[in-house]
Amino acid sequence: MTHMASMTVGFDLDMTLIDSRPGIHATYTALAERTGTHIDADLAITRLGPPLAQELVNWFPAEEVPAVADLYREMYPAIAITATPALPGAREAIAAVREAGGRAIVVTAKYEPNAKLHLEHLGIQPDAVIGNLWAEQKAEALREHDAGVYVGDHEGDVRAARAADALSVTVATGPYSADQLGALGADVVLTDLTAFPAWLTGYLEAPRA
Repeated sequence: MTHMASMTVGFDLDMTLIDSRPGIHATYTALAERTGTHIDADLAITRLGPPLAQELVNWFPAEEVPAVADLYREMYPAIAITATPALPGAREAIAAVREAGGRAIVVTAKYEPNAKLHLEHLGIQPDAVIGNLWAEQKAEALREHDAGVYVGDHEGDVRAARAADALSVTVATGPYSADQLGALGADVVLTDLTAFPAWLTGYLEAPRA
């Protein structure tokens, strides 16, 4: 990673680049009405990060989860996209990677078509979007794109970076505090993405061993 031109930085999506809580809350509420099944949407949005099925199994019998997940993903675009804002610094973080001559990719557990809809709606244009990957699975995409840095908000994102031999940069905008992220083994902990451009500049200017 001595040449900026070869640098690829991966970003998580939910609670790293976007505040997906309002849209997901609205989708769970609509799903509960549609299926006649109680879902505590307030609770569900405190646990964002893992794949959808890991949340749905709390509310539906396991054998129903695949079909309910399909229904959720089908309902999601009309309900969640316009309700979901970018987190502070998200656009600037992607731009900072580009300005440094690098590539910015998004690697997320979210259903890939819906991840792309979020980014298109917000006018955020990464070089690639890879969905449907969680924790260590994300390392496959990070390695494929030769990402040396992975930015996320969740324990699963720290695990992803580790598995890909990438630097784990975290933001305390998701379910974990800065102290908790440090304790989980993140290499870098930022309050939010507004601190990322300055961090990146310092990182690129630091001498490499």
